[in-house]
Amino acid sequence: MCTVCGCGEASVETGTNKAGHAHTHDHTHSHSHPHEHGHGHSHSHDHDHTHDHAHEHIHDHDHAHDHTHPHDYGSGPAGVHVPGLSQERIVRIERDILSKNDALAAANRVRLAELGVFALNLVSSPGSGKTSLLVRTITDLADKFPLAVIEGDQQTSNDAARIRATGVAAIQINTGKGCHLDAHMVGHALDDLPLAAGGVLFIENVGNLVCPAAFDLGEAYKVVVLSVTEGEDKPLKYPDMFAAADLMLLNKSDLLPHLEFDVAACVANALRVNPRLKILQVSARTGEGLGAFLDWIGAGVAMARATAKAAAPA
Repeated sequence: MCTVCGCGEASVETGTNKAGHAHTHDHTHSHSHPHEHGHGHSHSHDHDHTHDHAHEHIHDHDHAHDHTHPHDYGSGPAGVHVPGLSQERIVRIERDILSKNDALAAANRVRLAELGVFALNLVSSPGSGKTSLLVRTITDLADKFPLAVIEGDQQTSNDAARIRATGVAAIQINTGKGCHLDAHMVGHALDDLPLAAGGVLFIENVGNLVCPAAFDLGEAYKVVVLSVTEGEDKPLKYPDMFAAADLMLLNKSDLLPHLEFDVAACVANALRVNPRLKILQVSARTGEGLGAFLDWIGAGVAMARATAKAAAPA
């Protein structure tokens, strides 16, 4: 269970391997627990592993269960009282989950650094135009750097299909009930993704401005996409995400003449949350402002390549 938001821990991951075959993994678990009043409850869950190809993919998930007496009530997600969850246990479980995630993220970061790959974690709320912006970006960068994409959604492989249509390799991760990608998912995706040295890895996270802020994936930077069709106060409503981001792309700027959106107020709110945040005004449709974004990526690639070269054995 994700104690940050309360989403289920079981997930379905789908993607393509290097040969282009689809694979699906449905992970569930079973457990039984006794109660002090003299009888136990057992829960059995089917394990359905469906493979559309001959390659074997093994996902090893550790599941921690904290079972307590039925009268030990705590406050769960959104203020719901959940048996067996005290505030102390929630904090401890969350700390353990994030600690394990951070260790896996560090391993991902080392892996990417050794290749000199510049990795970006793209985050936003649904409908910000994140995928359209990504498609436009990789189209403009295709002849400059090796590119690869990891797509995160709860269901469907629609976005990965849009990416592959450009000729860029993409892995789709379906999180099922989960509302964010984590470092474990990304690490497995890296096993299947053709990743050239000195290139760029774009990780398009699940559309959500809450939990992705807490989960490091091993990226160099988080890039938050905010569209002008959203409110100017979005950075104030979701401060953790904007505080965690290094760059904000204010997208759909071509719609400004048709909207009552105060760009200056939005920028001021974002900088109030994160004074170091770099902000670019862009349009995926017209290409406005994308030159500055591409230059920023180019500088990041140069930095990643230089770091890898310096660390390489003589």
